[in-house]
Amino acid sequence: MARTDALNIVTSGTTKDKLAESYGKVIESIQKGAISEKIKNTDYSGDPTTGSVEVNRFDNASSEDYGTARAAGKGDAVANGGKVTINLNTDKEIVEEIEEKDVRTFGVADIIARRADNHAKRMIATLDRAYFSALEAAGTAVTLPSGVTTIEDVVETMIQSIETVSNDHVDGVDRELIVLTLSPAVYGKLRNHIDKVMVTNDAGEEEIAMFHGVRVFSNTRQTKAIIATVFGSAGQPVLVNEYADEKVPLSNSHAVELFYSFGTGVVTPDLVKTLAALPA
Repeated sequence: MARTDALNIVTSGTTKDKLAESYGKVIESIQKGAISEKIKNTDYSGDPTTGSVEVNRFDNASSEDYGTARAAGKGDAVANGGKVTINLNTDKEIVEEIEEKDVRTFGVADIIARRADNHAKRMIATLDRAYFSALEAAGTAVTLPSGVTTIEDVVETMIQSIETVSNDHVDGVDRELIVLTLSPAVYGKLRNHIDKVMVTNDAGEEEIAMFHGVRVFSNTRQTKAIIATVFGSAGQPVLVNEYADEKVPLSNSHAVELFYSFGTGVVTPDLVKTLAALPA
């Protein structure tokens, strides 16, 4: 079935142009601002509007001697070693009341436009916390070897904990596929160790440089010191309804409503490693 978008947008009725514009800005902000949006798996099958999607994880192919398939009269069957179902079972809302006098002064659309940035940030926080909580719950804790104490050695050890994984699904992992998320304190130590970890692009946005060929993020929404994983290790489909405005019964207020649903599922638990804290 067709692959779904990273954020699946469901419209609920018609909205004013300005409301739709504010809604679009919220979606764009989430796509740009959430770390989970940058690294999550979006290779789903199924329709998120039905309440769930599936992610397939196939086993490695087997390299046989020439003529093996001809002698057997068939090739190897593609083995699906791990089908993960992700249910969109978390429903959230942002509902704020606006007094009629403010509506008359500014208009609902203008008020929402002013609040859209904050709404996006709160959604980012919710989605990121759910995503990294799932990674931490599924990941394997790493025990550092004796003598590994410096920040550079600790981070390199975490990279290698993913790079060297070998099983039916994985035969080593290229560093370009690995991603590290660090608590702010750990990230700060790494920045102090490396000259010019941060660079500024033409748009004025800060990009985090790679450490030993691996992408690094500072993440305030994890409880572990370090999470080492791969791009696409977990999926998080999200459905967002457009902004709605309705009169609050028995009051002189309007309710501005933004509803969204999502689910989080870890696809590659064997490729999630965590470190609770840096060595003392």
